Amino acid sequence: MKTTIFAIAALCAVLVSGHSYAQADKLNPGAAIPGADIAMKSTAGKSVTLKSAMGENGLLVMFSCNTCPFVVKNQATTRATMQYAIVHHIGMVIINSNEAQRGNDDSYEAMKTYAKDQGYVVPYLMDEQSKLADMFGANHTPEIFLFNKKGVLEYKGAMNDNPSDPSAAKKQYINNAIDAVVSGGNIDPKVTKSVGCSIKRKA
Repeated sequence: MKTTIFAIAALCAVLVSGHSYAQADKLNPGAAIPGADIAMKSTAGKSVTLKSAMGENGLLVMFSCNTCPFVVKNQATTRATMQYAIVHHIGMVIINSNEAQRGNDDSYEAMKTYAKDQGYVVPYLMDEQSKLADMFGANHTPEIFLFNKKGVLEYKGAMNDNPSDPSAAKKQYINNAIDAVVSGGNIDPKVTKSVGCSIKRKA
């Protein structure tokens, strides 16, 4: 009887951990880039890994999508962040992990149109089965993770202190974090709360 109970408990644990991996395993400052060698398809038709996207001074990973109101509100901020990263020799990728919406608003074709409309000059990648989102513990769009040149996480969270109204933001967290990564200075804060839509994983 005990053996049966333990077996059922173990199975439940596996099912629960598999379904809520993102909630159970948060990536925190000091951690290495997860899934660095996983290839993802870009809207340019290329195969890109986080390792290959790394810049001279580090890598900025943004989880985003096509239609989230918070993503739309922060479109200008995203483009400005993209340019700020490029100028500071930080590689950048934008990842779409909305697997539950692949049949419509977050399909590969829709992603290609969105990337073109937004003038993306960094890879916009499709995260199949939300693998990278799960590895990162990412739950929102937009949500960012900044790694230094050694691939160590230095900052995660929001781009600024007012995701609901970026025009009223007083602090550009990501710019400050990039400055610190490049100069070797201290990042404060290292973690902020990401605000946005939930990543739509398949059930």
